[in-house]
Amino acid sequence: MNLFKAILQKIQEHGILSMIMIGLIALYGFYSKEQVSVDAIPNIGQNQVIVLTKWEGQSPKDVEDQITYPVSVALLSVPGAESVRGKSLFGFSFVQVTFSDDIDYYWARSRVSEQLPTVAGDLPEDANPVLGPDATGLGQILYYVLEPTKASNPAQLRSLQDYVVKYALQSVDGVSEVASIGGYEREYQVDLDPDQLRFHKVAIKSAINALKNSNKDVGAKTIEQSGMEFII
Repeated sequence: MNLFKAILQKIQEHGILSMIMIGLIALYGFYSKEQVSVDAIPNIGQNQVIVLTKWEGQSPKDVEDQITYPVSVALLSVPGAESVRGKSLFGFSFVQVTFSDDIDYYWARSRVSEQLPTVAGDLPEDANPVLGPDATGLGQILYYVLEPTKASNPAQLRSLQDYVVKYALQSVDGVSEVASIGGYEREYQVDLDPDQLRFHKVAIKSAINALKNSNKDVGAKTIEQSGMEFII
């Protein structure tokens, strides 16, 4: 109480100076409020960069031996890394590289990205390690729903979300990722008849490889005919 009276007395003695100081403090407070980044749920997690590798159809043991272990060893030499931890699941590999809090997050991502090519040649051919998104689930700020019409279905809504709405939202400044949930992803299925495969003596792997090769776009340079150049 005595301190409050002393402050009031000082304000009365130095009225103009006190009002100027209070105004400056208020302006600084307003400026600070505008500069503080507000998240829906504050991210109190560690400064981490996640490397995700898909290797579909493989057991956790094979993923551990052929992907998680070599990637973890390669990332141990990343500058500023405090720890490297790996996790192997069915068809997936997660490697978490933890940095100290004083290291810039995007600097850390660039260092990890530069290190990945050194181990990419030692991984299985169909395994491609990629960096995780530059945000976590704690940074979610908005949920939205695409309402169906009588003429639409879950597959059409998912295609609209994946190829129209998602790209439009990702172009907004400050949005790092848009995650799609629900609906049916567009896909093309080929049903193999085992009796026909046995009759024609075709292995399942040969049929899969034929499908993959038939979807490749390969150029064959050009030819000249009648003074015109045709692209093959």
